[in-house]
Amino acid sequence: MTQPHGQRVYLVDGARTPFLKARGAPGPFTPVDLAVQCGRPLLARQPFERNAFDLVILGCVNVIADEMNPARVAALRLGLSERTVAFTTQINCGSGMQSIDTAYRYIRSGSHDMILAGGAESLSHAPLTLRQSAAEWLGEFSAARSPVDKVRAMAGLRPEFFKPVIGLERGLTDPITHLGMGQTAEILAHRFGIDRQTADAYAMQSHHRLTQAQKDGTLDGEVTPAFGPDGTVYDHDDGVRPDSDMEGLAKPKPVFEKPYGKVTAGNSSQITDGASWVIVASQKAVDLHGLEPLAEITDSEWAGLDPAVMGLGPVMAATPIAQRHGFGVDDIDLWELNEAFAAQVLACLAAWNDDAFCSEVLGYDAAFGRIDRDRLNVDGGAIALGHPVGTSGNRIVLHLANAMKKRGAKRGIATECIGGGLGGAMLLEAVQ
Repeated sequence: MTQPHGQRVYLVDGARTPFLKARGAPGPFTPVDLAVQCGRPLLARQPFERNAFDLVILGCVNVIADEMNPARVAALRLGLSERTVAFTTQINCGSGMQSIDTAYRYIRSGSHDMILAGGAESLSHAPLTLRQSAAEWLGEFSAARSPVDKVRAMAGLRPEFFKPVIGLERGLTDPITHLGMGQTAEILAHRFGIDRQTADAYAMQSHHRLTQAQKDGTLDGEVTPAFGPDGTVYDHDDGVRPDSDMEGLAKPKPVFEKPYGKVTAGNSSQITDGASWVIVASQKAVDLHGLEPLAEITDSEWAGLDPAVMGLGPVMAATPIAQRHGFGVDDIDLWELNEAFAAQVLACLAAWNDDAFCSEVLGYDAAFGRIDRDRLNVDGGAIALGHPVGTSGNRIVLHLANAMKKRGAKRGIATECIGGGLGGAMLLEAVQ
């Protein structure tokens, strides 16, 4: 089922870098470096010139000072025309999907024919910031004019001023509820009765599925190598733990609710660097350039909810799509649900299978149903490969399209929770 109004919109092709785990220091690539690394081979294999793009959109959350509007910087480094407009989107974890959704809506309206939409994030380059008291002292010292005033200001210098605040840590704390993202997952674990062992088992499965996908070539063509400044070749998602087992996952202590919490470093998404692009095109562009789309984008939805339970964002965003089209749980062949936390993913599955929740919150007479785990994140997810915030939404849409084509699936939904109490979802269908 396609949208009743507007042009048909296709996801034509895409590529991403390997996702590289942050290891306590800035990694080899900035957000734009990553976007260029996967953008060059993607564009090189297309049968059209780079000036065929009407627009470039890039999701990015932690924009670094040297790359203001990274979409524009990346577009120019990729060799696109100076006349090509490029802008950056930011909706936290949904930024990479927002770039696709914006492209989808532009093309459906008839105003554009081909858009390069992506996401790029280098969490290892997240800024270190001064604490507020240090910034106030610097302001006072800068305002001092006479030597006496400067000496007086120096007397206010404190050792703690030299200890920076990790910007990423502040960014992962909701400013309304003052809860860390992991704490919101703990709330959901409590609400739906998800225990530590179940969360760990889900995390183990994510690692095993990604390991298998790497071994059997499933990711070939989707993941393109990145080349570091020193010549190092990065050719795979390096956070995956092939030997992950329940014994090892039982060892990390709860991070957010000690000592009895369910969320640990082992069953949470990893802090990671990575980028992804997709090419979104109209029927006119597909016909003009002889393109073979991976999938058709037929619907999308964004939802808002209480930030304290932001992990239920996929339920609140994907359900309206199912309701609009009259789909039951068995009508969706594949799901890509971004794995922020194992407990959060499991809470979404539990909510969809809960009569009371579906009746009181979603408007169903009974539960939407149990999603078959063999249809969910079939090649692993963010627990195994990482969650570069501005990129993940783009990656799950791209991978869903590839997984659908490989398996001959008719229909799939990519969805994610978003910090701040939001959710995003996108419906893909096989090209008819």
